[in-house]
Amino acid sequence: MELSQVVDDLSFFLPENVEETEEVVRPVSRRFKDKEGKVIPFRFKAISTARVEEIEKMCMEPVYTGSRKKKVGERLNQARYMALIAVETTLYPNFRSAELRKAYKQQDPIEVAKKMLHVAGEYAEWLHAANEINGFDDTLEDLEEAAKN
Repeated sequence: MELSQVVDDLSFFLPENVEETEEVVRPVSRRFKDKEGKVIPFRFKAISTARVEEIEKMCMEPVYTGSRKKKVGERLNQARYMALIAVETTLYPNFRSAELRKAYKQQDPIEVAKKMLHVAGEYAEWLHAANEINGFDDTLEDLEEAAKN
């Protein structure tokens, strides 16, 4: 198909032609193993843009100035934003589960993740995996390469 035909054909973008996002399985830690000693991978799935926007709104904090503490704006709590996206993206383990929250004595699923992934590199790997799965790490070069294939 010639480029001019592709450029003019909008059918590629119709909802019925869009591929569904798939689950991604990835190890995050070497410390969680099954009965045979194999590392248990986490399962992830990308979340929607609408859900990312909801999470962003949830993570906005007021900014105050002056002695009267006048609100002058808002700023994004970046750490909480990234962690909530990771919680939403992680299918297994479910950090919202009552069992894990009880076991780690935490109600906030982010705090469950922090306790469970207490080795700093594990927590960072979990955040990185969620970012990557949601396409936040895609560069223009990555997208161009995918378009060629």
